[in-house]
Amino acid sequence: MALVRPLRLLLLGAPGSGKGTLTSRLLKQFPTISSLSSGDILRSQLSSGTTLSHEISSYIKEGKLLPDKLMVRLIGGELDKRNWLNKQSTWLLDGFPRTVGQARSLDQVLKPNEASINMVVELDVDQKVIIDRIEARWVHVNSGRVYNLDYNPPKVPFKDDITGEPLTKRDDDTAEVVSKRLDLYNKELQPLKQFYQELNVLHTVSGNTSDIVYPQLAQLVIDNYSHINN
Repeated sequence: MALVRPLRLLLLGAPGSGKGTLTSRLLKQFPTISSLSSGDILRSQLSSGTTLSHEISSYIKEGKLLPDKLMVRLIGGELDKRNWLNKQSTWLLDGFPRTVGQARSLDQVLKPNEASINMVVELDVDQKVIIDRIEARWVHVNSGRVYNLDYNPPKVPFKDDITGEPLTKRDDDTAEVVSKRLDLYNKELQPLKQFYQELNVLHTVSGNTSDIVYPQLAQLVIDNYSHINN
């Protein structure tokens, strides 16, 4: 499917709500969309060994959100580097902004370039399901491949399917840390939703699996921004 006008989409969802999986499916169905994941940017920074990486790590290990000023600097710089600050660009943001302060700061960067976000989709997923899902998550650090012991297990327990190397647990993939992150997310969610609701760009899709949520998300894009190429 092809887009008929620029789409600048924010997926708004709790940690572990499936934003990464849904993003992958959207990019496959709509190949003209580019994506930027705040999680990927943070993981890249964490592996850099810089002073900034240690600062980021301390927040993540404690289950805290990074300060708005730091997040705006990281993501704003990446948008500029990718030349996405123009009205012709089509992209998707995963995981940023997470606070109304971040949203306002981002809009101040985008609006002068006529590149403001024009669709925000909230992923409404049961948070007990999220905690259970994350506790069962294991990763192959070098590649970023993610496995879930419940629905996407490795062929050999705790080994990467491609390399055979050991899988690991992220420091923040525990029930205690995830619960703290969800509490913080819920605290910030309502003012963030209100900000985008006032801009008339907020939508909500609900479900506890990507197979339930994705058709709703794809239909929103189809209804507003695309046509089918035969």
